[in-house]
Amino acid sequence: MSRASSSPIPLYLQIADSLRDRIARGVWQQGEIIPTLEQIADEFDVARVTARQAVQLLMSEGALTPQRGRGTFVSATAPTLKPVQVVTTLAALVEMYQATTQQLLTVEENRRRPPITTADGVLAEHYVHMKRVHSSDGLPYCVISLYLEDKIFSMSPDRFREELAIPTLVELSPRSIAKARQTLTIGSADAETARLLRVPTDSPVARVQRVFNDLENVVIYYADVVYRGDAVKVEMDLGSLPVKNSS
Repeated sequence: MSRASSSPIPLYLQIADSLRDRIARGVWQQGEIIPTLEQIADEFDVARVTARQAVQLLMSEGALTPQRGRGTFVSATAPTLKPVQVVTTLAALVEMYQATTQQLLTVEENRRRPPITTADGVLAEHYVHMKRVHSSDGLPYCVISLYLEDKIFSMSPDRFREELAIPTLVELSPRSIAKARQTLTIGSADAETARLLRVPTDSPVARVQRVFNDLENVVIYYADVVYRGDAVKVEMDLGSLPVKNSS
């Protein structure tokens, strides 16, 4: 299995990411010996020194432990995320947020207008912008840049700063939401997002853009949410094919 040499990410980081994923998925169990450096180098078609760098990185993270004369063993099971279900209604979205325990870290707050298009609606005069990291059990799973119309934010600034924005918005001003929609796309993490999510740069991510409008089509809430690729679950009921009568 050859690694993509054209990637801007160093080879040893690419390999470390693959090895880390094996631990997270349980392919390599805690207490199990991993392949030798020579075997890893052969598998990824790299030099032995590159394989060593990847393994040493996981050692520094505490995921692997060398034992003299025996080899290198999996010392800890990588933390796993409970997947976030992609829902398709506002009610289900509120219910999902209310049913989860999350830690919020605000990394930026300022006055800024959302980067909307004319198709999204009409801009209000002022917005409050907050950039946050959402974590579950101490593990970050999404970075969100959200914009709230200033009039709504001023209803309860402390709550909007300390609690999840959507359930708070629905509770404080439910009639303000005349229309709500979201778009899901797949991409890769930039350097800043990767740092906040603790994943390698260019790791797969799911990007969700949400727009809420009032009766006058004014955008009262806009959010750009970037989820770790391993934190998203999309499940759809496709139904069944009609059974043909063979008689």
